[in-house]
Amino acid sequence: MKITQFCIENRVTTLVLTVFLVVGGIISYGGMGRLEDPEFTIKDALIITPYPGASAAEVEEEVSDVIEIAVQKLKQLLEVESRSTRGLSIVTATIKDQYRKVNDAQRDLPPGAGPSIVNDDFGDVYGVFFALYGDGYSYAELYDVAKLLRRELLLVQDVAKVDFFGVQPEVVYVELDRDRMSQLGISRAAVADGLRSRNLAAYAGHVEVGPDFITIDPTGLFDSVDDFGSLVIAGEPGGAQIYLRDIAEVRRGYRDPAKQLIRYNGMPAVGLGISTVPDGNVVTMGDAVGARFRELLPQIPLGMEVGIIALQSRAVTTAINSFLVSLLQAVAIVVVVLLLFMG
Repeated sequence: MKITQFCIENRVTTLVLTVFLVVGGIISYGGMGRLEDPEFTIKDALIITPYPGASAAEVEEEVSDVIEIAVQKLKQLLEVESRSTRGLSIVTATIKDQYRKVNDAQRDLPPGAGPSIVNDDFGDVYGVFFALYGDGYSYAELYDVAKLLRRELLLVQDVAKVDFFGVQPEVVYVELDRDRMSQLGISRAAVADGLRSRNLAAYAGHVEVGPDFITIDPTGLFDSVDDFGSLVIAGEPGGAQIYLRDIAEVRRGYRDPAKQLIRYNGMPAVGLGISTVPDGNVVTMGDAVGARFRELLPQIPLGMEVGIIALQSRAVTTAINSFLVSLLQAVAIVVVVLLLFMG
């Protein structure tokens, strides 16, 4: 009787110790540090970018939007808001904690704007990578839809940032007729100076009318490719003045050669890479992105499709399921062996 009672007490003690070790291990694993360097907190970052002579709408489109996209790549970003006024962009980024990354966004701003400092990170792994493509659609049309998707997907749970790949920048080509230029005495430098002096935002002052101040907006900006042809080019001193379309062919196109090209099913495509926030759940993010995609399908033009290139959440789910099956098989084998040999 005493031996039986002793065995029962040992089994109870072993069971309690086992439960204690398992629970303690789970708690320790969940609280284990995942950063090599100590953390530090950054609260608000104020990014002020001057753009003299530009209207509020131009500041918003050409400066504030560019800076917001760069700031949205901040790890641990809590909130970003911008205020665009005439000649000035103010972007306020509120950060939860941790990281501080800085990148120069001056290259994305129009001439005369800046400088401004934004954050960036080149070490992210994209948990979701897909291609936007469609038969008969141009790169510009694909890019417009891609911008819509990025704006919506940035609001999805556990999404850190959305980057573009394979976007072809639009440019205006001016192909000069050298024979015609030599006959009229117009040099390439004159053409370059004429183009360089146009479409620059410049402060033209304001006038006071009673209690109000009315801003003077200069006219003559290029709104289309045809406007380039109407540019007046001056030749040598005392020489003729002529329209650009008379000495050059002006056309719209994409930058050639392209720095990066993406094709999906043999068709031109724009790639979108989605990364997960630090300590985020890539499976949760993948499910949330898929659900948001299904909601956005009515806004995607007919004939434009989304092709999945990489979906990390699917691979992670498969790996976790395989691990759980192996774990259960191992536990079952151990239990069976103990029952057979220990009674």
